[in-house]
Amino acid sequence: MDSQKEALQRIISTLANKNDEIQNFIDTLNQTLKGVQENSSNILSELDEEFDSLYSILDEVKESMINSIKQEQARKSQELQSQLSQCNNALENSEELLEFATRSLDIKEAEEFSKAARQIKDRVTMASAFRLSLKPKVSDNMTHLMVDFSQERQMLQTLKFLPGLRFDSKYMNFRVRACNKAVAGECSDPVTLETKALNFSLDSSSSHLNLRVEDTYVEWDPTGGKGQESKVKGKENKGSASVTSLKKHTRSGTPSPKRTSVGSRPPAVRGSRDRFTGESYTVLGDTAIESGQHYWEVKAQKDCKSYSVGVAYKTLGKFDQLGKTNTSWCIHVNNWLQNTFAAKHNNKVKALDVTVPERIGVFCDFDGGQLSFYDANSKQLLYSFKTKFTQPVLPGFMVWCGGLSLSTGMQVPSAVRTLQKSENGMTGSASSLNIVTQ
Repeated sequence: MDSQKEALQRIISTLANKNDEIQNFIDTLNQTLKGVQENSSNILSELDEEFDSLYSILDEVKESMINSIKQEQARKSQELQSQLSQCNNALENSEELLEFATRSLDIKEAEEFSKAARQIKDRVTMASAFRLSLKPKVSDNMTHLMVDFSQERQMLQTLKFLPGLRFDSKYMNFRVRACNKAVAGECSDPVTLETKALNFSLDSSSSHLNLRVEDTYVEWDPTGGKGQESKVKGKENKGSASVTSLKKHTRSGTPSPKRTSVGSRPPAVRGSRDRFTGESYTVLGDTAIESGQHYWEVKAQKDCKSYSVGVAYKTLGKFDQLGKTNTSWCIHVNNWLQNTFAAKHNNKVKALDVTVPERIGVFCDFDGGQLSFYDANSKQLLYSFKTKFTQPVLPGFMVWCGGLSLSTGMQVPSAVRTLQKSENGMTGSASSLNIVTQ
């Protein structure tokens, strides 16, 4: 009896474990399905945006050609109108002279008749009607401006955009020109089909010694500085008995292939990192932003105690914390002792009365002087700085007691572009912060 119970217990345990496995797999499938739907929707929006960009190029070419046709029409019309005016004046004068000559035939006195005849002769000699060219100066032929896009149409129909499409890549250079059976016009400036995006990794050489860094993820490691630094403050080690590795995420949210642990790196590499020290648990991106509009996303571990996300000038000091100088801008999340969510710049703080999202989207418009943060899932605007960048900026990250992963090489989502356009027409949301740049 006991042995049967034990066997039944094993069967029950096996079934329960299998049920858990199936349920976990169902959850994974549902999450994957949700990801497919969300990512497909995002890609469709970005596809619309890309084609709108192509349409705008064609619209510019069309507008240029329309202007050429209108200019040709105006030139020919002016020539013909001028010729019409000259002919009408000449005809009017000629009719008046004809009428005068006809009346002169009735003059009886020889002397008066002779005088009239001389006048008529002089006027005929000077009459504009006899100096006119009775041939149009221009023709009504406009065929030289007719276009034939059959070759371009055939080329576009053979293009395949989707296979192998990647962000931050150039695919084709082409030029457009108008042509007909007789002649071809000048080619337009070269146009490049490309998917622009900012690809960057975390610069391990610029990180604090208490940070583990690999490509696109960083985590706080309280043991990282032992052996290389003379002293590590107790606060730096407080509150973290263990560190959980955070897998690199791709844009779709699926884990990347397994890679070598950061901890296996030679101590000499870790010991050489003195870019940031003290309580500035900071790492910068390895690519500077000098122009254009760029977007990336950041996700924090659920147990992360404190982190900041933003940008900074290269001149950020080794003891400086993001947002506490006039050379850095960020939003800061604090889950230690009390929960706070705030925007920071130049040591001024603006509390944000919104829920901290699972993923944070960062939009940097360098030329427009704007740094905005979004809920990466809902695209809700969290906060926006308005300033004037006078130097190249680097993506910046601070993390304490936890980890961050980031996704780069992303195009600016169309929803973000739309929100930026509407926001640019409003007063900057950072008016309460004293925005100063150097």
